[in-house]
Amino acid sequence: MTLDTTTLRIAFGAIAITLFVLFYTVSFRQTRSAYSAWWCAAVAFFFTGTFRFLLDGTVHQAWANPLGNTLLVMGTVSVWAGARTLRTSNPGWLQLSVAPLLTLLASVLDNPAANSWAGGPVFLGMMSLTIGLASWELWRLPGSYSKVQAPLAVSSGFLAVLYLARCLALVAGGPDGHVFSTYFGSGITTLVTMLLLVVVSFSAAALSAEQIATDLRARADRDALTGLLNRSGFLDLAATHTDRLARTERPGTLILADLDFFKSVNDTHGHAAGDTVLKAFAEACTETVRSTDLVGRYGGEEFIFLLPGASVSRSEDITRAVSMALRGHSTPGGFEMPTVSYGVAALEATGYDLDAAIAAADGALYAAKASGRDKSVRAIGPAMERGRDSAVRPPGGSAGA
Repeated sequence: MTLDTTTLRIAFGAIAITLFVLFYTVSFRQTRSAYSAWWCAAVAFFFTGTFRFLLDGTVHQAWANPLGNTLLVMGTVSVWAGARTLRTSNPGWLQLSVAPLLTLLASVLDNPAANSWAGGPVFLGMMSLTIGLASWELWRLPGSYSKVQAPLAVSSGFLAVLYLARCLALVAGGPDGHVFSTYFGSGITTLVTMLLLVVVSFSAAALSAEQIATDLRARADRDALTGLLNRSGFLDLAATHTDRLARTERPGTLILADLDFFKSVNDTHGHAAGDTVLKAFAEACTETVRSTDLVGRYGGEEFIFLLPGASVSRSEDITRAVSMALRGHSTPGGFEMPTVSYGVAALEATGYDLDAAIAAADGALYAAKASGRDKSVRAIGPAMERGRDSAVRPPGGSAGA
């Protein structure tokens, strides 16, 4: 069966326009997610790039073909960028521009006025590469992210392989070669891509909604001022981590921290200064702890840590490092950062009971406050006992200053 490439391209463009309108009005305007924005951009690039190829055989072919190649690659780059936002941040402009610029350069230098496949190997290679990167990003999403994640990754992977095969066939036999013209011609590829575009668009809408839901869940678990976990978010994750530690009988430590004389900061320098101190302490925590540790704002000027696998001695070292990092932060008014008191409790000593560990750490924190502040006090088991006090200021420093 002979496929009319021109008709297929017109149909592809019409479908792309329809999907763009539907996706913009139904998905992007409702979710405003980064993924839906990138997908709208991708569809727009696809239909504008496809229509440029309708100028083949005219005097406009010299500029239309390089531009069409570049726009289509920009579309697949947008697909990759959108998939990337589901897992991490947007890629940089340099990452986004490399593939389109290489495609444009190769197409312009390959006599596009006379060669309808000017820059073809580079164009097909960049299409395969960027679609493959999108497939890889989708495949790396957590399994619980969305039910459409795996089939969408597989579909994208199939399309990447198809473009790679086209690239190899074009290099091996040229555009008029038997393999390329029979199995990988523009008509067949346009038909396959058109079908996949329809399927993928519906999956993309589901992923866009999931991205917003995930973002809302993350916001609900985060403290707006410090960016740390809020109390409920910390306790939910800490319960999971504690259960895992209990099953493997690994050590772990829970720490309660309280900024000393924090009220005087607000009373003397204003609430904006107090907010600065809270944010500085949060930064000191994230600069010091491991990525596997949990840190949350427990309430007011009180913070809570869960350090899986850390001994009490190691946790006391971490409290000293956090306090030192806090002292290194500057303040707009030039006032001195407050000191910090800590209560440290071993999870295994409380039978991996999270509530008991919090109570033990709270008792140790109270003892640290009562004995002069600016130190950490160790608790062992539900009954807090004074362990080794670790002053977090140099010898001679005034406690609670």
